[in-house]
Amino acid sequence: MEQNLRLVLAIFDTLNRRSLECYGGSSIKTPNFNRLSQNTITFDNHYVGSLPCMPARRELMTGRYNFLHRSWGPLEPFDNALPEILFEDAGVYSHLVTDHSHYWKDGGATYHSRFDSYEFVRGQEMDPWKGLVRPPFEEWEQRYHPSQVDRTPRSKYRRNLVNREYIKKYSDLPSVQTMSLGIEFIETNKNEDNWFLQIETFDPHEPFDVPADFKAGYPTNYSGPILDYPPYGKFSGSSDEIEELKAKYAKCVEHCDEQLGRLLDVFDQHNLWKDTALILTTDHGFLLGEHELWAKNVMPVYDEVAKIPFFMHVPGFDKFKGQRRKYHTQTIDLMPTILEIFKIEKPIECQGNQLLKILKADEKNDRFLIYGHHGAAINITNGQYTYFLYPENLNDGNLFQYTLMPMHILSMFSTDELRLAKLHEPFNFTKEVPLLKIPVIESSAFYKRHGPGSLIQTNTMLFDLTVDPDQKSPITNLEIETMLKKEIKKLMIESDAPKELFKRFSLEEI
Repeated sequence: MEQNLRLVLAIFDTLNRRSLECYGGSSIKTPNFNRLSQNTITFDNHYVGSLPCMPARRELMTGRYNFLHRSWGPLEPFDNALPEILFEDAGVYSHLVTDHSHYWKDGGATYHSRFDSYEFVRGQEMDPWKGLVRPPFEEWEQRYHPSQVDRTPRSKYRRNLVNREYIKKYSDLPSVQTMSLGIEFIETNKNEDNWFLQIETFDPHEPFDVPADFKAGYPTNYSGPILDYPPYGKFSGSSDEIEELKAKYAKCVEHCDEQLGRLLDVFDQHNLWKDTALILTTDHGFLLGEHELWAKNVMPVYDEVAKIPFFMHVPGFDKFKGQRRKYHTQTIDLMPTILEIFKIEKPIECQGNQLLKILKADEKNDRFLIYGHHGAAINITNGQYTYFLYPENLNDGNLFQYTLMPMHILSMFSTDELRLAKLHEPFNFTKEVPLLKIPVIESSAFYKRHGPGSLIQTNTMLFDLTVDPDQKSPITNLEIETMLKKEIKKLMIESDAPKELFKRFSLEEI
């Protein structure tokens, strides 16, 4: 099928929508996100699906929920992978540029190799990049906050500080290099048709380590050693430390805004708007002290994490330029919409919506969306209510991982886990392929990192967003809860969720 189109998918990791001026933020200057919004359709009710990093990327690749069947892991052999479909159905060349090191860990190692070509920029966070056998711990203990210095071998903090020894100036930052390589691909191929470029940077994910002299507009009273690595969960630090972390995140977002500006300059310079689609989003947001919590994963999925930015420009849809839409959209919608842009039918296993059809009809598209972490709550929203449904007992024995790729984020499944594995009949999306059914046990690497053993605040909660958009005051309404449980059950059935999950969440009689 002959095409005359290109598409750039830009992803900033851990981008809090409330930090952006075009989404109502006021504390951070983001002129290039404003500029992006003026040139695209801005979606106001876009939500995550599966969390965190690689579960979200599996959804970006496949257009279907991940969290009901397994946690963090590679693409599966039966998965429909976006770059492969683009090539096989329309001859679209795909290229990935990223500094996101999770693609090269055990739990992400099958994603990047689906692209025709890919470039990996080293040095972000805990990327095991440079070999430093005897790090200068005494010097680090003077330079960095105590929470960021860890002598433990293979510690993410240790690896991060090693990487910083080799990142000396602004142009060395992996995100800067990533954008440069993405722009290089565009400049090289701007006169060619039929390509898909994914530019993906880890920033503004923690640590918020832009250089100290970058953007001086966020002063604090903090006077201690470098502090830019926030905790997960509660934070008992001083008010000065809290303000310092917020300021560092603000700088990091403004740095991302600057990198986005470089991409938009290229679109303007070559008038790529006429024949190149542009989509920008993130995998999830981030808590910066709201609800007295920091980060993500271990706590309920409040809207600061769940409701994320999403911008889209498609040639031929110029009448929508600068407009906003309140459609209920989700991460699973991106893959089928990208296929739609290239005039490719979505696979039958895909759960997401093709958004161009909705735009053409200007449909209301109110729908219920479920989202969450494997082993934690099943969350649902319809725009008016959000509901965090937790099991009565997180360790009730009704939690399994279904996979043919038994990998956690940093390790393979243990022999203790695999000894308990059984072969399970195919699900409706596995193309008649059976899977391993592996029980979640307390010794699992997943259990205390992203699983039930890591969770805090596990009470089921209902919020009415019309009167409580910040989700500060849970309400009790059994009628609404029953309605939302029925919708959760319906979506679980449509997803061919494992049977034991219905018992785990007391949905059998709903």
